[in-house]
Amino acid sequence: MDIFQWIGFVGMSFVVAAYLFLQLDKYDIHSIQYQILNLVGAILLLISLCVHFNLGSFIIEVFWIAITIYGIFKNLRKRKNEKINTFNP
Repeated sequence: MDIFQWIGFVGMSFVVAAYLFLQLDKYDIHSIQYQILNLVGAILLLISLCVHFNLGSFIIEVFWIAITIYGIFKNLRKRKNEKINTFNP
């Protein structure tokens, strides 16, 4: 196995671990840990796919990254609004 296959393997492990932790109720769907683990995993898989290209896998990782980034910003904005509402009842 070359370094890019190892990078892809680590990325896959991160994505699977995030899903496992979600199912075990260790993470919530809105937790930043869950989203970061998903994001890093998808980025590592995308790096691997740049060398060992597969169009279908590449496209799904691009969407996975975009959706995860959207979720992170949505949750950060929600937390910010909750803090503002806490200070201004």
